[in-house]
Amino acid sequence: MEITHDRQLLTMLGAIFATLSSATIATLILNLKSKSEKVAALLANLNARMKSWWVMIAIFSFAILTGGTASILLFSIVSFLALREFITLTPTRTADHRSLNWAFFFILPVNYLLIAVHWYAMYAIFIPVYAFLWIPIRSALAGDSEDFLARTAKIQWGLMVCVYFVSYAPALLNLAITGHEQHMARLLCFLVLVVQTSDIMQYVFGKIFGKHKIVPNISPNKTVEGFVGGVLSATVVGACFSWVTPFQPWQAGLMALIISLAGFGGGIVMSAIKRDRGVKDYSALIPGHGGMIDRIDSLCFAAPIFFHLTRFFFAH
Repeated sequence: MEITHDRQLLTMLGAIFATLSSATIATLILNLKSKSEKVAALLANLNARMKSWWVMIAIFSFAILTGGTASILLFSIVSFLALREFITLTPTRTADHRSLNWAFFFILPVNYLLIAVHWYAMYAIFIPVYAFLWIPIRSALAGDSEDFLARTAKIQWGLMVCVYFVSYAPALLNLAITGHEQHMARLLCFLVLVVQTSDIMQYVFGKIFGKHKIVPNISPNKTVEGFVGGVLSATVVGACFSWVTPFQPWQAGLMALIISLAGFGGGIVMSAIKRDRGVKDYSALIPGHGGMIDRIDSLCFAAPIFFHLTRFFFAH
């Protein structure tokens, strides 16, 4: 069955666009009624986020509807931009340039090519084993030992988080689940929907009800109230969309809960790196959101866990 004839997938994407449309209209109404400078500043940020969301959702929907190859290409571009931000934020030395060339122009594309050709056995170990070993070897051949461990670890960490972990999202398209072989794009949409719902609702609940900070020195905007509201909202959304997955409602809700918790962990870890480097955002690539990593930090940690849970319990 062609993806464009998959009514459940189209309904899911339609629901996402309807939700975004409602949020956009609500924001416009608040803009007209707001007189407070504090609220106006918040709404200005929301306006920028909405515009970025429309662009991102449109691109994602186009990639999903045009097939697996387009989705893989989209996520490979996302990984390239994220890795670029990460490496820019964690400065390297001249001796690392050859290793970086390998990372950007060989390891990254080969990783996604392995997904495209459905060679999961090699994909699963290519970066964690072969790339992990080759990067320090190539750096050592450059003959510069100053801060060698820190330099190579930065490149290895960037490859793992920005490339390998992110690539587990399109790798969902390769899973074989009885009765759902032609509908794996739904799982990818489910993952993205739950992750982004959790992120958005944590932001909303935190702004409205947030009083108790979780890790103020790392992520000052994250609150207990925002965390609970966001995770519960995403769990409910996941359970409600069980009909597009191979999961029962309780299983979809449990998956959404795990995804949300993993995403929260990814958010604070990537924020800790920003604080260590003394910056607010990874870049200014996406208006209202910061950099690419700022937008996918939750996905980085959620995607591999969701993939392996689905593969272990549901795939054959």
